[in-house]
Amino acid sequence: MSYNKFEEYNLETTQEIKDKYLSILTEIGEDPQREGLLKTPERASKAMQFLTHGYELDAEEILKSALFNEDYSEMVIVKDIELYSLCEHHILPFFGKAHIAYIPNGKIVGLSKLPRIVDVFARRLQVQERLTDQIVNVIDKVLQPRGVAVVIEASHMCMMMRGVQKQNSVTTTSGFRGAFKNVETRLEFLKLIDSKLH
Repeated sequence: MSYNKFEEYNLETTQEIKDKYLSILTEIGEDPQREGLLKTPERASKAMQFLTHGYELDAEEILKSALFNEDYSEMVIVKDIELYSLCEHHILPFFGKAHIAYIPNGKIVGLSKLPRIVDVFARRLQVQERLTDQIVNVIDKVLQPRGVAVVIEASHMCMMMRGVQKQNSVTTTSGFRGAFKNVETRLEFLKLIDSKLH
């Protein structure tokens, strides 16, 4: 299965989703024939397909495509990975940053693959808790490292635009496996993702 950037849209699927958006516009009291909305159903259809294209991608295969034998055994961290997803409860965006660390056990992975797997799982209807677990679990399964850690910090539009309407709230989730269950190792990771080394 390919994991190239999603740029092509199935015509039949695009038309089916477009028709549903056309119906939604009518149901909320809009006139889908007015100038500003003429192309909105098709644009929204393509946007929704792009925002959920993670269903078509295989995170394990992405990681396996860039595994290398290496004796390095200290912590590897990729932090401040931009993250955009859709809350499965309201289909509203949540966005923020993911921080990933692992301690190799004979194998390392190409650094660009870690942000890629964030996108694989983020580009689906999600909850932040499950997203965190999916990232941790696939790294642990494929790399079999001495330990893996993931922290996600995100703002949820379903809390900011509707419901409690708390614009400054941030949700933090974490997942730790292996060596990161050790308090000292975990604290080192948390200190490093909080620091400004550059």
